[in-house]
Amino acid sequence: MTGGKLIVFSAPSGSGKTTIVQHLLKQEILNLDFSISATSREPRKGEIHGKDYYYISLKQFKQHIKNSDFLEWEEVYRDNFYGTLKTEVDRIWAKGKNVIFDIDVVGGLRIKKKYPVETLSVFVKPPSVDELKIRLKKRKTESEEKINMRIAKASVELATAPQFDFIIENIDLEVALKEAEVLVENYINKSDE
Repeated sequence: MTGGKLIVFSAPSGSGKTTIVQHLLKQEILNLDFSISATSREPRKGEIHGKDYYYISLKQFKQHIKNSDFLEWEEVYRDNFYGTLKTEVDRIWAKGKNVIFDIDVVGGLRIKKKYPVETLSVFVKPPSVDELKIRLKKRKTESEEKINMRIAKASVELATAPQFDFIIENIDLEVALKEAEVLVENYINKSDE
């Protein structure tokens, strides 16, 4: 794999990373394209294969693992796999673009470890766990039980923040968006030492 830069955004669910990544994708000067993850789970209502995820069967996913086709992968829940296919990064680099990831903390750190020179890793931190819970409830997309699971996971994920190159604290979204833009632009324009 050779090509552009890899930009990883990771965070606990509800921190605002997806909003930040969507904003960055609209900034033409950054020349970014979104890395679509593969998953073995079924599509949710309204999700589209090749846009939201590449939906593949559990058997196919396990075969890709055997073939070392993934840049990173993880079994998030039992028989629920997520990962980044190497071909996805190659597809984006072939277009002459930089790759941006909206990815969980474990996957983000794995990419950074594999490609330390090419990767900018950014952790988006919520103001507090309480604020995170409020944001997740406002979404009205998950049960109380699911929200509590995400909050428990968030505490573990927050402890990994120092392992990332930068931490953006998302207290004020406009400030966080600007900070992300500057970080990514500086990284893309920096020549490799």
